[in-house]
Amino acid sequence: MTFLPSILTVDARQVSRGGVRITHKNSQPTSQCGKDDLFQVWTRNHQFQDEVSLMRNVLRRGMAAVLLFLLAHAGFAADEFPGRKKYYDVPIYQLKQLYENRDRVVIVDARSPFEFSTLSIKGAINIPYTDSDFIERVRKLRTNSNRPIVFYCNGRTCFKSYKAARKAMHRGISDVYAYDAGVFEWAQAYPAEAVLLGETPIDPSHIISGADFKKRLLTPLEFTRRIEKLAARDKSMVIDVRDLRQRAAVGLFPRHEYWAALEEMNKLLSLVRKARREGKTLFIYDAVGKQVRWVQYRLQREGVNNYYFMKGGARAYYKDIIIGRED
Repeated sequence: MTFLPSILTVDARQVSRGGVRITHKNSQPTSQCGKDDLFQVWTRNHQFQDEVSLMRNVLRRGMAAVLLFLLAHAGFAADEFPGRKKYYDVPIYQLKQLYENRDRVVIVDARSPFEFSTLSIKGAINIPYTDSDFIERVRKLRTNSNRPIVFYCNGRTCFKSYKAARKAMHRGISDVYAYDAGVFEWAQAYPAEAVLLGETPIDPSHIISGADFKKRLLTPLEFTRRIEKLAARDKSMVIDVRDLRQRAAVGLFPRHEYWAALEEMNKLLSLVRKARREGKTLFIYDAVGKQVRWVQYRLQREGVNNYYFMKGGARAYYKDIIIGRED
């Protein structure tokens, strides 16, 4: 009779959990044949344990790599859609997702009527987020339909879609979402499902790029200087497109300007055509420099080439010119 220092056994329950436990029992006699069998078991168990350890290491490293990728991707998404972090509770519709479900949802444009009438998603309903009856109108939509309600606005840095969805959620209106890629990306991706100045399908080349818009921007100081220079030869026309509430009955250039709020489109277009006939350069400003981007589409359609917008609008003018803090 010979003895092994210990007998090695495998706990099957540990194997089922993805690991191996080797236990040692008190030494006991065995035959030479038993010794060989036990040695083979011990060898196989150790080999299996090594393979499991190797697999665990591979999985750990793989999971770490996946985690790092997901964290990086999440950071990228946050950078690409800066509103998602702030409005984390608002569920999102992606671009392709909205397109594929466009006939099974209610699409709501949360922007102003002027923006909506310029460029919009085909079939959308315009309920401006800032209107006093916003909740009442959205609630009526929910009463008439059990389809998801998806809000949108201009693009990734426009937060009205989030605000509209959150406002509806807080007032007890269910199944609401934000499509936060915006109308510009929609129009570029699906021109047959977009409306530009009342026409559809649209030509994506008619979408004014950010670069083309920026070419028309002047700082408040340069905007003022050019007006004064051309006004001496009666070659300028200034138009304030702010609404009555924004304007508060006070214009920035009282001796040179006209007032035509964006809601008064006929008046605005009449002034634009007058400036074109008389060969005058147009200088147009709004409250914060964002609404004039939509005016550019009207100017483009009217064939007007000589025009500029005030960068930052009246707010920047008060800061830079009145207070004297131009950057």
